[in-house]
Amino acid sequence: MEKQNVSLGNDHAGVTLKNALSNYLEKAGYTVVNHGTDQDSSVDYPDFIHPVAQDVETGNSIYGIVICGSGNGAAMTANKYQKIRAALCWSTQLARLSRQHNDANILSIPARFVSMDEALKMADVFLNTAFEGGRHLNRVNKIACQ
Repeated sequence: MEKQNVSLGNDHAGVTLKNALSNYLEKAGYTVVNHGTDQDSSVDYPDFIHPVAQDVETGNSIYGIVICGSGNGAAMTANKYQKIRAALCWSTQLARLSRQHNDANILSIPARFVSMDEALKMADVFLNTAFEGGRHLNRVNKIACQ
Protein backbone atom coordinates (compact mmCIF):
# COMPACT_ATOMS: atom_id res chain seq x y z
CA MET A 1 0.00 0.00 0.00
CA GLU A 2 1.27 3.45 -0.89
CA LYS A 3 1.56 5.56 2.25
CA GLN A 4 -1.28 8.02 2.57
CA ASN A 5 -1.66 10.95 4.93
CA VAL A 6 -4.35 10.97 7.58
CA SER A 7 -4.66 14.21 9.52
CA LEU A 8 -5.60 14.15 13.20
CA GLY A 9 -6.89 17.01 15.29
CA ASN A 10 -8.08 17.06 18.88
CA ASP A 11 -8.71 19.21 21.87
CA HIS A 12 -7.84 18.46 25.49
CA ALA A 13 -10.54 15.76 25.75
CA GLY A 14 -8.97 13.72 22.97
CA VAL A 15 -5.25 13.61 23.76
CA THR A 16 -5.11 9.97 24.89
CA LEU A 17 -7.35 8.81 22.05
CA LYS A 18 -5.39 10.80 19.46
CA ASN A 19 -2.12 9.22 20.62
CA ALA A 20 -3.59 5.72 20.40
CA LEU A 21 -5.04 6.42 16.96
CA SER A 22 -1.74 7.85 15.77
CA ASN A 23 0.11 4.68 16.81
CA TYR A 24 -2.57 2.48 15.28
CA LEU A 25 -2.53 4.37 11.97
CA GLU A 26 1.24 4.37 11.70
CA LYS A 27 1.31 0.59 12.25
CA ALA A 28 -1.31 0.28 9.50
CA GLY A 29 0.99 2.12 7.08
CA TYR A 30 -0.51 5.61 7.12
CA THR A 31 1.49 8.78 7.57
CA VAL A 32 -0.07 10.72 10.42
CA VAL A 33 -0.25 14.50 10.26
CA ASN A 34 -0.76 15.61 13.87
CA HIS A 35 -2.58 18.92 14.30
CA GLY A 36 -3.89 18.09 17.77
CA THR A 37 -2.88 19.32 21.15
CA ASP A 38 -0.76 17.13 23.39
CA GLN A 39 -1.87 19.02 26.52
CA ASP A 40 -4.82 18.06 28.69
CA SER A 41 -5.39 21.67 29.76
CA SER A 42 -8.38 23.39 28.20
CA VAL A 43 -7.95 24.62 24.61
CA ASP A 44 -10.27 25.85 21.87
CA TYR A 45 -11.07 22.91 19.57
CA PRO A 46 -11.43 24.97 16.35
CA ASP A 47 -7.72 25.84 16.50
CA PHE A 48 -6.92 22.13 16.08
CA ILE A 49 -9.75 21.15 13.72
CA HIS A 50 -9.37 23.80 11.01
CA PRO A 51 -5.92 22.49 9.93
CA VAL A 52 -7.33 18.97 9.53
CA ALA A 53 -10.20 20.20 7.35
CA GLN A 54 -7.76 22.26 5.28
CA ASP A 55 -5.50 19.22 4.79
CA VAL A 56 -8.39 17.09 3.55
CA GLU A 57 -9.91 19.85 1.42
CA THR A 58 -6.61 20.56 -0.34
CA GLY A 59 -5.73 16.89 -0.80
CA ASN A 60 -2.74 16.94 1.55
CA SER A 61 -4.50 14.16 3.47
CA ILE A 62 -6.85 11.51 2.15
CA TYR A 63 -8.90 11.51 5.36
CA GLY A 64 -9.09 13.27 8.69
CA ILE A 65 -10.05 12.22 12.18
CA VAL A 66 -11.11 14.89 14.66
CA ILE A 67 -11.75 14.40 18.34
CA CYS A 68 -13.36 16.49 21.06
CA GLY A 69 -15.45 15.68 24.10
CA SER A 70 -18.79 15.29 22.33
CA GLY A 71 -17.52 15.22 18.76
CA ASN A 72 -20.09 17.88 17.87
CA GLY A 73 -17.90 20.97 17.94
CA ALA A 74 -15.20 19.22 15.94
CA ALA A 75 -17.69 18.06 13.29
CA MET A 76 -19.35 21.48 13.10
CA THR A 77 -16.01 23.19 12.61
CA ALA A 78 -14.82 20.79 9.92
CA ASN A 79 -18.13 20.97 8.06
CA LYS A 80 -17.67 24.70 7.43
CA TYR A 81 -15.40 23.74 4.51
CA GLN A 82 -17.06 23.19 1.13
CA LYS A 83 -15.34 19.90 0.32
CA ILE A 84 -15.63 18.39 3.79
CA ARG A 85 -18.17 15.85 4.89
CA ALA A 86 -17.39 15.24 8.57
CA ALA A 87 -19.44 12.52 10.23
CA LEU A 88 -20.00 12.34 13.97
CA CYS A 89 -19.90 8.63 14.79
CA TRP A 90 -20.09 6.61 17.99
CA SER A 91 -20.28 3.11 16.54
CA THR A 92 -18.67 1.10 13.76
CA GLN A 93 -22.03 0.84 12.02
CA LEU A 94 -22.29 4.64 11.80
CA ALA A 95 -18.67 4.91 10.63
CA ARG A 96 -19.36 2.36 7.88
CA LEU A 97 -22.55 4.07 6.74
CA SER A 98 -20.90 7.49 6.76
CA ARG A 99 -18.44 6.20 4.15
CA GLN A 100 -20.81 3.96 2.16
CA HIS A 101 -23.70 6.40 1.86
CA ASN A 102 -22.23 9.86 2.52
CA ASP A 103 -18.64 9.59 1.27
CA ALA A 104 -17.53 11.17 4.56
CA ASN A 105 -13.91 12.27 4.49
CA ILE A 106 -13.52 13.21 8.16
CA LEU A 107 -14.49 11.04 11.11
CA SER A 108 -15.48 12.95 14.24
CA ILE A 109 -15.16 10.96 17.46
CA PRO A 110 -16.77 11.90 20.80
CA ALA A 111 -13.92 11.08 23.18
CA ARG A 112 -16.07 11.19 26.29
CA PHE A 113 -18.67 8.77 24.92
CA VAL A 114 -16.77 5.91 23.24
CA SER A 115 -14.23 3.44 24.51
CA MET A 116 -10.70 3.35 23.16
CA ASP A 117 -11.42 -0.03 21.57
CA GLU A 118 -14.56 1.24 19.83
CA ALA A 119 -12.75 4.35 18.58
CA LEU A 120 -9.97 2.26 17.03
CA LYS A 121 -12.51 -0.04 15.39
CA MET A 122 -14.41 2.96 14.04
CA ALA A 123 -11.24 4.41 12.53
CA ASP A 124 -10.41 1.07 10.92
CA VAL A 125 -13.89 0.71 9.44
CA PHE A 126 -13.96 4.34 8.30
CA LEU A 127 -10.60 4.11 6.52
CA ASN A 128 -11.36 0.76 4.89
CA THR A 129 -14.91 1.29 3.68
CA ALA A 130 -15.55 2.50 0.14
CA PHE A 131 -18.24 4.92 -0.98
CA GLU A 132 -21.00 2.98 -2.75
CA GLY A 133 -21.84 5.76 -5.20
CA GLY A 134 -24.94 4.85 -7.18
CA ARG A 135 -28.10 6.33 -5.70
CA HIS A 136 -26.01 8.07 -3.03
CA LEU A 137 -23.85 10.07 -5.44
CA ASN A 138 -26.56 12.54 -6.46
CA ARG A 139 -27.37 13.19 -2.80
CA VAL A 140 -23.73 13.72 -1.83
CA ASN A 141 -23.32 16.12 -4.74
CA LYS A 142 -26.10 18.27 -3.26
CA ILE A 143 -24.46 18.68 0.18
CA ALA A 144 -22.06 21.58 -0.52
CA CYS A 145 -23.53 25.09 -0.64
CA GLN A 146 -23.37 26.81 -3.98
